[in-house]
Formats: sequence, C-alpha cells, structure tokens
Amino acid sequence: MKIVVIGGSGHIGSFLVPRLVRAGHEVINVSRGQRAPYVDAREWNDVRQVAADRREEDQAGTFGGRIAELGADVVVDLVCFTLESATALVERLRGATGHLLHCGSIWRYGPGRKVPISEDADLPPLGEYGIQKDRIARMLKAETAGGGLATTSLHPGHIVGPGWQPIGPLGNLDPEVWHTLSAGKVLKVPDGGTALMHHVHADDLAQAFEKAVEHRGIAAGEDFNIVAPTALSARGYAEIAAGWFGRTASLKSVTWAEFRESTPETHAQTSWEHLNRNHCFSIRKAQQLLGYEPRYEPDAAVFESVQWLVENRRLPVAGELRSSN
Repeated sequence: MKIVVIGGSGHIGSFLVPRLVRAGHEVINVSRGQRAPYVDAREWNDVRQVAADRREEDQAGTFGGRIAELGADVVVDLVCFTLESATALVERLRGATGHLLHCGSIWRYGPGRKVPISEDADLPPLGEYGIQKDRIARMLKAETAGGGLATTSLHPGHIVGPGWQPIGPLGNLDPEVWHTLSAGKVLKVPDGGTALMHHVHADDLAQAFEKAVEHRGIAAGEDFNIVAPTALSARGYAEIAAGWFGRTASLKSVTWAEFRESTPETHAQTSWEHLNRNHCFSIRKAQQLLGYEPRYEPDAAVFESVQWLVENRRLPVAGELRSSN
C-alpha cells in the first residue's frame, strides 16, 4: 500500500516509518523540515520526503488538498492538535483515501477515578490540549459510524525512547530530578508519591499503528489506548530510577503547596498536570482487536531514554548509570 505519514520524522515516526517500509509499503513522509529521525535506519533511504508547513497550509486551506493529491491508500496523522485541522483533513480525504489513522493522547481523559481506564470511560478532559484531542477522537468515530471515511484514533501515554527526555519521576522534565536521584540526595515528592503515570515506548506505539494499518476492517471506527503493560507511581518510579545509579531513593513527602515553594513554577505546574490526572490505562481492547503486544515495561522504556541522554551528555548526573535491573 501507499502510506503517507504526516510528521514522520518525529518520535513516533522514527520507529513507525522503518516498520512500514520493512512490511513492504511505499511510504511518503510529510514534514515541515529536513531534520533527521531520532533513530537511524537504512529503510529511510526508500522513503519519499515531502516538505510542508502544516500550520501555514492549514491557515491557507491547502493542507488537506496537498495530502489528498498524494493518492495514498492510508494516511497516518501524527501531528494534528485541533478539531478544525482534523476536520479539514477528513473532508479532503473522504473518498480519496481508504483509511486515516490519528495520533491522539491519553490526555483526552481527565483525572482517573477507577483504574485501569478503558476507552469508554467518562472522564471529561482538562486543558485545551486534552479537550481538542477528545473532540478529534469523537469526530473521527462519528465520521466512520456515519458511513464516511474509515478512521482510527490511537491514544498513547507519555512517549519515551532514545533521543529525548522522558517525563520523569515527578511528572516533569526537570533534569535536576535525575541528578538528585543519582546523587542519593533527598527528593521532595508531592502527596506521598502515589499518583500514577503511564508511559509507552515509541516503538510499541509504532507497532500499534502498524497493526491498525494491517487490520483496517477491525480498526475502522475504533479508538485505542496505547500504553505499556503497567503504570508507574511517582514514588515507585523514583525508587527504580535511583537503583539504576546504585542508590536507594531518599524521598520526602510534601504537600503540593510545599512542592511549589521549592520547585520552579514551570516544572511544578507540569508535575501537577501529570500527577493530578493519576492515569493508568487498560490495553485489553488493543490486545484483543489489534494483537498489540508491547515489548517494553515502562521502566525499561524510560531507562533506554535516560541511557541515551547520559551517553550523549544531554543529562548531567552525579553517578554512573549501571543497569535497568
């Protein structure tokens, strides 16, 4: 099949595009620039590259037409963030392509009340990003149910993999957290560290997209949570991560007010956004319908990210990174 991947040079596409090429598909990558993928693979030599600035072309009303003109059997959209943009693409692809796959987000769900969270959970999203992702998923489901374009939305957890920093044990991107754990110093953890976060390795997510392409008849009109087999609590995550440096985590439970007083506002707010949601998801639907079988537990996926960052001097730590075991 001819498959167009929008945003294929990013985190997910770095693993998905080579998978699709290996499966024998003709792949076209549509991206804004010419940046290299996060992971090198010889399969990229067989990929056609198309440069397009989606934001500008959406404003001009030309992006959907550009994609439709590529004549793809399947379009995988990895970088759509508003209902308006998603709707415009659907309207141009209706009748012009066989299947549209959209990358959503677990933030389409609000704070968890009962875990694991399934796809039919009634958890109204928080924040504009989650609201838009939820609206897109509902629009796509209605489009297919109404006899229009065959669509599927996949909703990943916190994506991790080599080449970029993972959401850390405190639910933020503060590199000081990793230095503190590697040094065996005291780490302040809000509300006892019981809140859950659900990560997914980018290659496991790519696997799910590939399987949805393979099983269009089953995947059409559906949405899927795509995460690791288990979730991490903030406290458990910190304890595991400290062990990678031969340390025992020294954790101090603090209130959110105390945490905000001692943490830069940007990092504190990011922590709140992640930990307040307390997310842990079921992957049963994806396993049963798509045959999704994630290879990575969340801690193994994060370790791979941290290992890459340390080896490439992107993450300052106080001790030697030893093992994920």
